[in-house]
Amino acid sequence: MLPDPDTTGHADLTWSEDGAPRSARFGDVYFSKDDGLAESRAVFLGGCGLPDRWAGRKQFTVAELGFGTGLNIIALLDLWRREGPADARLNVFSIEAFPLTAEEAARALNAWPEVADIASALIAAWPEGTPGFHRIDLPAFRATIDLAVGDAAWALEAWQGRADAWFLDGFSPALNPGMWSDAVMDGIAARSAPGARVATFTVAGAVRRGLSERGFQVEKRPGHGRKRERLEAWLPDVAAPPRTPASVAVIGGGIAGASVARALKALGIPVVLIEAEQPGAGGSGFPASLVTPRLDAGDAVIAGFHAQALERARALYRVTPGAVIAPGVTQLVQSDRDGVRFAKVAAQPWWPEGEMAATQNGLRMGGALTAAPRRILEHWLDDVPVVAGRVARAERDGAMIRLRDATGALLAEAEAVVVTAGWGAAELAPDLKLRPVRGQADWVEIDPAPEATAWGGYVAPTETGFLFGATHDRDEITTEARPADTERNRVVLTARFPDLAARIETAPTRSRAAIRATTADRLPVCGVLGEGLHVLGGLGSRGFCVAPLLGEHLAALIANAPSPLPGDFAARLSPARFDGRLAAAQSGAQHPVRSS
Repeated sequence: MLPDPDTTGHADLTWSEDGAPRSARFGDVYFSKDDGLAESRAVFLGGCGLPDRWAGRKQFTVAELGFGTGLNIIALLDLWRREGPADARLNVFSIEAFPLTAEEAARALNAWPEVADIASALIAAWPEGTPGFHRIDLPAFRATIDLAVGDAAWALEAWQGRADAWFLDGFSPALNPGMWSDAVMDGIAARSAPGARVATFTVAGAVRRGLSERGFQVEKRPGHGRKRERLEAWLPDVAAPPRTPASVAVIGGGIAGASVARALKALGIPVVLIEAEQPGAGGSGFPASLVTPRLDAGDAVIAGFHAQALERARALYRVTPGAVIAPGVTQLVQSDRDGVRFAKVAAQPWWPEGEMAATQNGLRMGGALTAAPRRILEHWLDDVPVVAGRVARAERDGAMIRLRDATGALLAEAEAVVVTAGWGAAELAPDLKLRPVRGQADWVEIDPAPEATAWGGYVAPTETGFLFGATHDRDEITTEARPADTERNRVVLTARFPDLAARIETAPTRSRAAIRATTADRLPVCGVLGEGLHVLGGLGSRGFCVAPLLGEHLAALIANAPSPLPGDFAARLSPARFDGRLAAAQSGAQHPVRSS
């Protein structure tokens, strides 16, 4: 389920004479120009018992209804950097149906010079206003923000986290009743951790009753400034925060394994990589990779997932030195139907304006890119210990999972294991029914390199020339490069770009083949296989697009942290979709790990 695009849109601001932003849609102010920051601190931070409530925590999660200008979160980040536990992470989930642009937010936040550095960091990472989930990294503050653009009831149903504190800051219930509906109150209760605290400026009777009926203890408190009263509420039950595994082993050193390792490191979880050859030995070992989404004009979940995945991959690659070779990819039409399909894709609301543009010859994907796999793997796996070996079986021994090779030798043991071995995952997790597809690509050195283009074949610029190919041979698992396949790739290139093919006719060509792992529905498989055992695989040719987001999803599952992936996306990609036995394994009834 994705948010209804008709329930989102631009913030529609007006500005008062003193420069304060006001919603023309709801007829209400975002904050008081006189004391907005002080009000955020008093109502929301103080109302949720911060900073005392995060003392001794490794993670703390704050959820907010009404992101607005970001002022509440800026106040939170300011307090967190001053008084948050030094080794802890702050998770923020915020909802906004009518987002401001970065320029509008910057104008509004200029009123608070004392937090200008935080505002600048937030504005620099300001997400697109398209419907769906958007992740904002703020590593300097040990914080991550997941912003849901859409209706509050939808967002709360889609989010899979649990909040320790709630900032309820929608416009007043009289002007914006949808933000305070029974469905929203149900979502707040369902997504609250034991002992969660709630703070809001309103003391409306419907809000007090809504919280009380859902198990919260509710009290009025003295208001701030000209507001006589405000509201605090809390759940009486308090439980110890969920435990995070002390160690994780990742099997496979391609983009899937590197993505999981990077995300685990960001959460402060020790990780070891087990690799049979060396990182990038499989499908992630080519000199270039197209980072493109799967285009689907009819399935909103597939389209929405790939839009979110592309946005996340692009953001992470842009801050990885040398990762981006070139921006933009053109997908050429191959049939009369493609033109109609591309026009539908370009019109989908999940893409930022101008990112998808249908042309006479195809679809220009301005947000797609060509990446340098070696640079990404080197950077993301830089300080990850690597154990050489091929895992043949996993055995549970108490809280630990022991990984052994075919001789029985112990390779590693950890409390959680993630299988990211590409086609190698077929032996470790046969219930996934992965299928191999052999692909060979070739590359040459040439200057200037052509722009990235796909049409059935593809060309992709490398750091010194361009890559072209690739063959697509189902159920083949040999990886030796074959001259006949080089000739096949040249024929495909010549048919589409004869002048380019002529330029490299006598140029030395390098070749490489690898095995892609695919699923029956051509979607990745990502989730829990059994107790302590997880998988990220079946990426086909989309690994460099989808793995960064899915790596964060798996890391969140392992760490009991909020996932950036909406719940229905996660369910669509779960291994349980293939076999009822896997669904039973997820519930703890059985798992494909032997007990010793």
